[in-house]
Amino acid sequence: MKRRPAVARGDRQAVGLGLAAAACGIVAVTTAVMGHRGPAPQAPAAPRTWAPPQAQRAEQALALPAAPPMRIAIPALGVHAPVARAGLRPDGTLQPPRPPHQDRPAWYTGSVTPGEAGTAVIEGHLDSYAGPSVFFRLGRLRPGQDVRVRRSDGTTAVFTVDAVRRFAKDGFPTRAVYTDTPGPSLRLITCGGAFDTATRHYRDNTVAFAHLTAVARTPVSACGRAGSRTCR
Repeated sequence: MKRRPAVARGDRQAVGLGLAAAACGIVAVTTAVMGHRGPAPQAPAAPRTWAPPQAQRAEQALALPAAPPMRIAIPALGVHAPVARAGLRPDGTLQPPRPPHQDRPAWYTGSVTPGEAGTAVIEGHLDSYAGPSVFFRLGRLRPGQDVRVRRSDGTTAVFTVDAVRRFAKDGFPTRAVYTDTPGPSLRLITCGGAFDTATRHYRDNTVAFAHLTAVARTPVSACGRAGSRTCR
């Protein structure tokens, strides 16, 4: 993975990353365009001056040590999926999930691990040639709902959603999304808005903003079996 030298960690993921386009461009000729299904749920559009909610100081005490994510569960959306990893491409943009794992969400390894102090970033496709992908319903997520990330150390970081907004790509709030927060936070990112048949990309991005509110602990051995429900 390419890392940028001489950039403070809190700003590294906010400098020059192309996630606003990268997560939408690899398989974005959708079955919606071909008339096989309805459009994805859309999050409210954010005004140009919108800023994400600020987490409370008390939440900093919940911060966990580093441990890569294994699985993600979003109960309100019916999402239960293993988490892949995403680094940077040679041009410095974020690598989107690729076949054969294009329908898995991917943790950006240049961000903190979910549950650490700072901002963890997980991207996922909206759809693919095969149909809806893992974050197809992300625009339906609402404040107060949970996102649970199972980590390699046997802990599950439980995040509460603060806001879900849709941003035009030319107004993508890069620093608000990627810059590290004082306490543990999470960003989920996918495509959004209308599909541009000329460029074969979506015109917007949808971002869910969440903060850590609880930690659950389960023995690591309970996650040893593929598809084990205790890992969800």
